[in-house]
Amino acid sequence: MSSQTFDEWPVFLTTQDLATMLQLPSVLTVYQWNKKRTGPPYYRVDRQLLYRKSEVLKWLEERDASLDW
Repeated sequence: MSSQTFDEWPVFLTTQDLATMLQLPSVLTVYQWNKKRTGPPYYRVDRQLLYRKSEVLKWLEERDASLDW
């Protein structure tokens, strides 16, 4: 588990960064989200997928708002 705070993460996250930040068991979860189009928006730069940190935060807030508490 990373000891970085959200503000300390770079502006663009790799798939591994995203999995680590969200404490997911595997990057495969992120790839499944991409395949199903249910994950945060991403940018393809050459062969790498990058996630803008602000868009990840917005995606998380939208998911939280859609949950029935």
